[in-house]
Amino acid sequence: MKPTRRPDGKKPASSPSLLERINPNAAGIDCGSETHFVAVPPDRDATPVRSFTTFTADLQRLADWLSACGVTSVAMESTGVYWIPLYEILEARGLAVVLVNARHVKNVPGRKTDVVDCQWLQELHSVGLLRGSFRPTAAIAALRAYLRHRETLVQSAATHVQRMQKALVQMNLQLPIVISDITGVTGLRILRDIIRGPTDPQALAQHRDHRCQASAAEITAALTGHYRPEHVFVLQQNLELFDAYQLWLRTSPAAVASAGRPLIRG
Repeated sequence: MKPTRRPDGKKPASSPSLLERINPNAAGIDCGSETHFVAVPPDRDATPVRSFTTFTADLQRLADWLSACGVTSVAMESTGVYWIPLYEILEARGLAVVLVNARHVKNVPGRKTDVVDCQWLQELHSVGLLRGSFRPTAAIAALRAYLRHRETLVQSAATHVQRMQKALVQMNLQLPIVISDITGVTGLRILRDIIRGPTDPQALAQHRDHRCQASAAEITAALTGHYRPEHVFVLQQNLELFDAYQLWLRTSPAAVASAGRPLIRG
C-alpha cells in the first residue's frame, strides 16, 4: 500500500507519538504503609523504579536518590496519612511536590496494565496531566492539627457525659431532667459529692447554685433513687475521665512544649 499523500502531493506532517513532556525532571511515588515505590525518568538511572521502606533513614535515602537523578518535581498519591512524612522531607529538600487525589489518577484513560502505579504517576506528571490538591503552609497545617485534636477531645468528653447520664438513669436519679447541664456548677458539685459517698437527696440538693432555675425541692426529688455501688463506680470513672479531658483542653501546646515532657506521666 502506498503512503497517503495530500492533494498537493506533499507528505502530511507527522504527529508526535507522545505528548510533550513539560516536566522532564518529574518522578512518581506510590505511597504505602510499609513501602514507597518510586519511579524516575528511564534515562536517569539503570534501575528507574525502586522501593524504599517508610523508616526515616530510608526516606532520606529516597530524597538523596531523587536529587542524584536530577528530579525537581514529584507527584504522589494522597493515600491515608502515609504520605505526610515523605512530603515534609521532600519539601524541605526544595523539591516541588504535587499531592494527587487517587481518584483523579484512576479517571485518566490510557493506562497500561503492565505499568506500576509509580511509573504511571511519573508519566502523567511529566506531561502535565496531574492536578495537585491543596496543601496549606506549615504554620496552617500545624494549626489545623491542633484544632482537629481539640475537636476529638471535645467529642470524647461529650461521650463520657452521656455515660454519666446513663449511670444516673440506671439509679433512677433524674438529675438530667431538672437541670439543663450536669457538667454545670450545680451538676458537678452534686456528682462529686455522690462519688464521695453521701446519698441523702436533701443534703445533695444543698449544692444548688443560686443561678440554677430548678428549685431545691425539685433537685431533691430528682436525686431520690437507688445508689447502687456498680453504677456509682461507673459514674466516678467517667467523671474522672471528663475532668481529664477538660484539663487537656485547657492546656496549650506551647505550655507542654516549654515543659519538655509529657503533661501526664505513667
